[in-house]
Amino acid sequence: MRFELRWTRSAKETYEELRKRALQATEARLKAGETKARKAEGLFKQVAKCVGLLAQNPRHPGLQTHAFDSIEHPYQKDQKVFEAYVQNQTPGAYRLFWCYGPGKAEITIIAVTPHP
Repeated sequence: MRFELRWTRSAKETYEELRKRALQATEARLKAGETKARKAEGLFKQVAKCVGLLAQNPRHPGLQTHAFDSIEHPYQKDQKVFEAYVQNQTPGAYRLFWCYGPGKAEITIIAVTPHP
């Protein structure tokens, strides 16, 4: 089952900022004649992959999805918010916080952030 993704404003802004940094890094890398991807490019690639996997299957083993209690569900206070791993075993590893809703077959991405 494929889910339609919704974004909170802050999550979308973070995603777009990461995308912008990745594009700037790619331009700078190509201009310098370098072949190895820069950090910003790799991070955005990982975030985009996580978002794609989430839309296809929120229980994908690579996401290591689990409930997260410190964030309140934006639509139904009695429902759970989940954390998915964008990165693992990396200092300041990025996480993606999401919940089901507001409608059926919809997922709302609440935040894309480095792990505290």
